[in-house]
Amino acid sequence: MIDNPKIEVRVRFAPSPTGYFHVGTARTALFNWLFARNQGGKFILRIEDTDLERSKKEYENDVLNSLKWLGLDWDEGPDRGDFGPYRQSERLSIYERSLTLLLTKNKAYWCFCTKEDLEIERQEMLSQGLAPKYSGKCGKITLKEAENRLKLGEKAVVRLRVPQTEITFSDIIRETIKFDTSLLGDIIIAKSLKEPLFNFAVVVDDAEMKITHIIRGEDHIPNTPKQILIQKSLGFPQPKYAHLPLILAADRSKLSKRYIETSLNEYRKAGYLPEAMINFIAYLGWHPKEEKDIMSKEELIKEFDLKRVQKANAIFNPTKFDWLNAQYIRRIPEQEVGERLKDFAPTDWLKNKRLLIKVFNLEKERIKKLSGFKEAGEFFFEIPDYKSELLSWKETEKEKVISNLKILVEEIEEIDEKDFVLEKIENKIMPLTEALGKGELLWPLRVALSGREGSPGPFEIMDVLGKEESLQRLKVAIKKLS
Repeated sequence: MIDNPKIEVRVRFAPSPTGYFHVGTARTALFNWLFARNQGGKFILRIEDTDLERSKKEYENDVLNSLKWLGLDWDEGPDRGDFGPYRQSERLSIYERSLTLLLTKNKAYWCFCTKEDLEIERQEMLSQGLAPKYSGKCGKITLKEAENRLKLGEKAVVRLRVPQTEITFSDIIRETIKFDTSLLGDIIIAKSLKEPLFNFAVVVDDAEMKITHIIRGEDHIPNTPKQILIQKSLGFPQPKYAHLPLILAADRSKLSKRYIETSLNEYRKAGYLPEAMINFIAYLGWHPKEEKDIMSKEELIKEFDLKRVQKANAIFNPTKFDWLNAQYIRRIPEQEVGERLKDFAPTDWLKNKRLLIKVFNLEKERIKKLSGFKEAGEFFFEIPDYKSELLSWKETEKEKVISNLKILVEEIEEIDEKDFVLEKIENKIMPLTEALGKGELLWPLRVALSGREGSPGPFEIMDVLGKEESLQRLKVAIKKLS
């Protein structure tokens, strides 16, 4: 992967804080992080907030919190004390120096054309069947003349002089990509010396931070030739590029905003686990050498290779995501149950750790998201009010149901407290079904314990509730019928 093993791999994840951190952004961050960790390199976090109108602190905080939730730690920051990310808004003087250098060397110039001037030019080119681009007429203005006009208050932007040539670069995923720069015209790189545009600021930052590999979505491919032109004008080295495939819906249509633009924080609130999210998005456009569905973060680091990223579009399958999340829920260690459920269960439940763990161990096979735990396990902590009619199996007479419940109470009272475990409870009660009927006995037992039409089996419920609570609930059921 690396031409010179002595060169330290340095990648950057550079989101703009103009929206919430979503699945597509998370995949870009993850692929950069996995590559850096696999190669023993550095993962740099840079907030590209030069768009002052659209950039918001809440979006930056969402980026930072999402990365921390996923466990994607970054390695550098401008302040070694808090290890915060780099922010472009704090680096304007660096961009100004590079812009001044290009203007001084006549590799860039001030353009005073108005929007109206540019629209007239555009229409003229279109009428001649030409692709619209800037004519370059302000390129003849000397730097001294331009500076005088700026002092008089004229508005201008900075344009890069673009040579008519062919830009060719090798993409790790897509191999060779070529661009004809004659179609571009002289591109705008800054609104003023203190207002660099995206492509310019990116190039300066990548060079300053010694970025060796740029891993990003394929929607950035059109930016690449412009950035290479800026690199060449400033004499900067060219990083290696890897452009990731798009993410599509299961039917290969454009992915709904419901998924692609949903903040990772919303998935977190819904009860998805970070390790499930990591596993899922790692497979959006990448695959391991062997067929396997579940991979830990450590396994992903060990096996991650950009050459295994596919060119074809990735498919977002929400059903697979739910399945994967369910697998990780089942793997939660008992000592982590309380911490994992702290946002999904009432405080009173969390205090009773023994009961909480027993309920979780029983219900974890049935839930796909942690947000489903409260509804699934609620009856263990407080039995719901239910209608007495629910206790009857296929219209069994009330007197028969009462009789069966009383027999169950007598049998359960005979079980010693220390023997009140699943296997022994089942061994004690199941023989009764031969004489009393399986449905006639077990249906009212389960309803009396859960207050629900659908729930886990009665023996599993009693194992969790314990002898005293189980008997209490059976006696309540008898009263309901009486």
